[in-house]
Formats: sequence, C-alpha cells, structure tokens
Amino acid sequence: MAEIIKMPRLSDTMEEGTVAAWLKHVGDTVQEGDILAEIETDKATMEFESFHEGTLLHIGVQEGETTKVDALLAIIGESGEDISTLLSTDAVTDEEATEEAPSQKDAAVSSESVDVPEGVIVVTMPRLSDTMEEGTVATWIKNVGDTVEEGDILAEIETDKATMEFESFNAGTLLHIGLNEGESAKVDALLAIIGPAGTDVSAIASNFVVETLGEEEAPKVEASKQAPAPAKEENVPQITQTSTNGRLFVSPLAKKIADEKGINLTQVQGSGENGRIVKRDVENFTPATTSTSTAAVAKFVPSGQEDFDEIKNSQMRKAIAKALTNSKFSAPHYYLEVEYDMDNAMAFRQQFNSIPDTKISFNDMIVKACALALRQHPQVNSQWFDDRMKLNNHVHIGVAVAVEDGLVVPVVRFANEQSLPQIGAAVKDYAKRARAKKLTPQEMEGSTFTISNLGMFGIDSFTSIINQPNSAILSVGAIVQKPVVKDGQIVVGNTMKLTLACDHRTVDGATGSMFLQTLKGFIENPVTMLV
Repeated sequence: MAEIIKMPRLSDTMEEGTVAAWLKHVGDTVQEGDILAEIETDKATMEFESFHEGTLLHIGVQEGETTKVDALLAIIGESGEDISTLLSTDAVTDEEATEEAPSQKDAAVSSESVDVPEGVIVVTMPRLSDTMEEGTVATWIKNVGDTVEEGDILAEIETDKATMEFESFNAGTLLHIGLNEGESAKVDALLAIIGPAGTDVSAIASNFVVETLGEEEAPKVEASKQAPAPAKEENVPQITQTSTNGRLFVSPLAKKIADEKGINLTQVQGSGENGRIVKRDVENFTPATTSTSTAAVAKFVPSGQEDFDEIKNSQMRKAIAKALTNSKFSAPHYYLEVEYDMDNAMAFRQQFNSIPDTKISFNDMIVKACALALRQHPQVNSQWFDDRMKLNNHVHIGVAVAVEDGLVVPVVRFANEQSLPQIGAAVKDYAKRARAKKLTPQEMEGSTFTISNLGMFGIDSFTSIINQPNSAILSVGAIVQKPVVKDGQIVVGNTMKLTLACDHRTVDGATGSMFLQTLKGFIENPVTMLV
C-alpha cells in the first residue's frame, strides 16, 4: 500500500521547506534509511531519509520548489501501483493547508493577549520520527539561565522509537523550561523559551499553555497562605527538593553513580539548580547517623499498610503496548511447540569455541539456523498487509532484547549470509547499545522474522506475540537435562523447547510444521549450517 511522504519539519521554527536536491528519482527502489532528498529549511540544508521501503512513485515538489510543512513531498509504494486517488485527495488537503494560517509563534502565543519581546524564541516539542505524536524529556542538557549557542544540545527527547538528542537552532539564554525531565507532551507543545538574558517570559509561557492545550490556569497560592517549612531536626538526613508529584530532581549521571554505590537518593541534598542532585552531591554524600530508636521507628511499617509506587508510562512502553495489542487482536495467532535434542549442538558449540578468539552462543546458532530455514520456507518469512502478502526473499531477523523500559528488537540483516561469529558480534553489539539507548530507529526496522529467547532466565517454554507485519515469531526456552529415550534405552539427554507463533492469514499449520522440521535438521545437526 502506497505511503504519502510529507514535507517534514526539520527545525523547531520551520514552516516551509525547499527541495535542494533529490537523491532518488521516480522509479527508483527505496530502502528504509535511504536518503530521499536534501531539504533546505530556514536554518540549514539537511538530509531527509525514508522511513519506508518500496518504489518512488511520485515526486510532489521539484528541485528548487518550496512548500509548506506537511504538504505532499513524495509517494512510495509498490511498482506500478495506482496512486491517482492519493494524488487527488492530497491536492485538496494541500489547498486547505496553504490557506492563510498563523505562524508557529503566532499559533503558540496570541499577539492580542501578550506581546512577544524582540529576540524571544518559543521552542516547541519537535517531531523526531515520522510516527512520533508525543515526546518525553529524558534529560535536560541546558538549565534555565544557561547560555545557548546554535548547535548546542538542549535536551534528550524520548520518542516512540528511541532517545534522541535535540539541538538548538537559536542562540541566547534559556529563559524557561516548559517540561520537566520525565514529563511528556504532544508534538508542537511548549518545550522551552530562549531569548535575551533577563527577559520576563512568564506571560508568554502561561498564554502558550492556555491557548495551545486548552488547559485552565492553575489557581495561584498566596504566599501568606503557604504552610511554613518544618523546623530541621538534628541527626535527621536532609531531603532534597522534589517536584509537586514527588519526583526527585536528579541528573542521569548522579542517578547512575548512586545506583552503583547503593545510595538512597532521598537522603542526598541537591546543590544544583532548584535542588537538583548532581554528580558532586552523590560523590560527597556521607550517610547521616541516627539513634537506634529513631532508625527503628523509621524502618517500621505497620502491618496491613497499603503502599505503592506510581510509574509514568514511557514512550517506549506506550509504543510496545499499542503494537502488541494491535497484533494480538488483529492477527489470528496459533502456536506450534517442538522439543529438539541439543546434545550435538552442545558438542558443536564447545568445539567451535575452542578456536582462539572465537565465542558463539546457542542464540547465535538459532539465529543462523532460522535464517537458513526461512530461505527454504518463504511463506514463514512473509508479511501481511491489508491488500497484499509480501514473500520476502531476504532474511532480516529481529532479536528481542530486554531493556529497562521494555523491549526493543534490533535487526540482524541478511542473517543467512552471515557467519556464526558475525551474527554473534552483531547481536552482542546491538544488546549493549540497546541497554544504553544508543540504537537508531533504522536498526530496529525492517525485520522479516523475530526470535525471543528467555532460556537464559530458566524459562522452559513460552509463547510470544507476533511482531507485525511479520507472520511468525519463535520463542526459545532453556536447555534442560532430562531422561530421554535413545535407541530403545533411557539415557540422560539435553533438550530444548521452541514455540512458533504463526499468523494464520499467511502461515498454515502444515507450512509452519515443515519449517520446524527444516529447523530441527539445522539445530540437531549444526555442522550442516557450515556446508
């Protein structure tokens, strides 16, 4: 199905863009991550990459032409696909979009209600991926009062795909922060205000919230009615400042050091801005001594007391929930469970790893075996779309990796063409960077089949939800030592259970079963993978 590519907003102030150069032409094949064009914004000329794959069917803006953000830029789809309906529909949309509309700043801050001082720039939540609808501020790199130069990193923004650095396209002083770390907002919501030092922007900030989000202004608490601060008690650790929702203000580096040292951050006094805990606070922290009776009271929890921690859903968690819910209730899942003899595989791995500077895991062997088996069973390597089925001739295997916020699936591309050590190196690198949130969106896209392995956690067998639009996912359990029958005798053997979840729209039971038979041959006789 054809995808409409619209003029992206590549800077926070961009309202229109000019195509400086097309790097792809009508009829060219486009892969995810390919550079489509160079787009000239109000700030710079930037490369614009594709988040879709297919054939470039239509170019809506010629080189040197200018159009509004969100206007038709191109259409990508299947070669020969009829896109006449899309062109007529999008033409109406473009006409509506080109009607006189307020600028970004005017839309954000009404000139009738508040004057915007000269040099003041309202920075809004950017759209850092084609599917991004809202973002979360993971970390502020700059603080209120800091000097900002063009190109400086303002913050790290967590999208539905990755955590990405957001740089400033303006110079000045950071006058206001619209979102605290950990808070989320829709694309185009107020993120920050930059301008000349000392400028009062309180009216701009409050007006932006009222008019853009439609929220009522929170009632102001008079100073005379505020509760007085409690008097400090001796020998009681001073608690650092928290936000109104109880969240600690702490830098990521300070949090990491505290976790490594086992320090309770609620006992650390922050010396940063607004009581924020920074690196030096954790490094210089010494636990306060308390009397035995005080400590006993502090640790006592009455029997039956209800207690809970509330954790705000991250963008990754929201994206996982949405994708898996859609998959579970739209794809008719069925499951095929098998148990393979792993004696030969264990001996093969031990012998393979005896080679100097070589180390492969059972997971690497399963990835390779699946890749080879998928080449023989393209129906299992297929993808379902509303109007067609795609039988992939290439094998890109997604390997599920557990991270703090949920699950990511980096992709080992052309896995059938890679050696076992190459697959092992790729998976190890992906897992390391996944846990550090350093994977790019392109490294997590384009899979044709997925493997989820919980064997290292002692799980014997389990079922997984298909990673759409793929047609199948393989769940891998632990290798278990147990009595087995060989040549009519009960002996000690090593077995492993695998469960293949299939989409019945594309993979029939017999097809899935034949794939597992081929897979059995590679896993139980791994030397055949080297032939």
